[in-house]
Amino acid sequence: HEPPVTAQPIGIVHEDNDMIVINKPAGVPVHPAGRYNYNSIVEIMRAERGHGWNPLPCNRLDRLTSGVMFIGKHAKAAEKLTNQIMARTVKKEYVARVIGDFPEGNVICDQPVMQISPKLGLNRARASGKDAKTIFKKLAYYPPAAATNGAEPTGQDNRSVKERERDSKMEWKAKEGYSIVRCLPLTGRTHQLRVHLQFLGHPISNDPIYCNQRVFGPSLAAGDALSDNDDDIISRLSKMGKSEAAEAMAYHDEMMEEYNKRKAEKMTGELCAVCDTPLYSDPGPQELGIYLHAR
Repeated sequence: HEPPVTAQPIGIVHEDNDMIVINKPAGVPVHPAGRYNYNSIVEIMRAERGHGWNPLPCNRLDRLTSGVMFIGKHAKAAEKLTNQIMARTVKKEYVARVIGDFPEGNVICDQPVMQISPKLGLNRARASGKDAKTIFKKLAYYPPAAATNGAEPTGQDNRSVKERERDSKMEWKAKEGYSIVRCLPLTGRTHQLRVHLQFLGHPISNDPIYCNQRVFGPSLAAGDALSDNDDDIISRLSKMGKSEAAEAMAYHDEMMEEYNKRKAEKMTGELCAVCDTPLYSDPGPQELGIYLHAR
């Protein structure tokens, strides 16, 4: 009953006697955890190279994140690589696609990050959290398609009354287009980049947690480090992927009804006839990754 993952192979960027540098596909967890076992980076590499070998990941990436990872071939090499990463002699850098026009120049976010639900893997910007610091820089901005096709704005609002009322309650609707942003984390908190981008008001555009209006409300928790609604957030998030499909805010528009009809992972209400395990539907391709890549 293990969830399926992408069929994209694990890319080999470099290999020598001590380590393998891989390009991790999005949607594949690094270690066996939760409902994932064989569909993990460690177990896939063991299956490909022999079960007598134990891959030793030296850095971690979220399941939904793609990009460069270092795999030690033996314990001594793994320890050396891990120490280099911990000492920041190896620089980690990411590229993300976020909603709206991200500010120019270097943008520093030093909001502490706190894990508020270990079970759900949910983290938030909190003054009482662990120190965290990230430097962001916009690489490019892409305005909406209507603004790039040469058409002159008409000044007319062709939305229906229902659509205008809906959009007035969605603060993120004012953030048009998307930006490509370089992310340089100076600390290594779980979900640090995703939380910091959410706090800055420019979450990753297809992030099913931190860009989810059903969970965080119309503001998507921009600039929020003090609210005491954690229990409500946890309750709403716990329904995602079970009774409701998890989707990023990008789908809270006129295509919502069509999107909800597409394949998405959630509990079917059925049990396995052999072991009584609750069964899930298969995830859709839009659920297998987010626009965040390590390089």
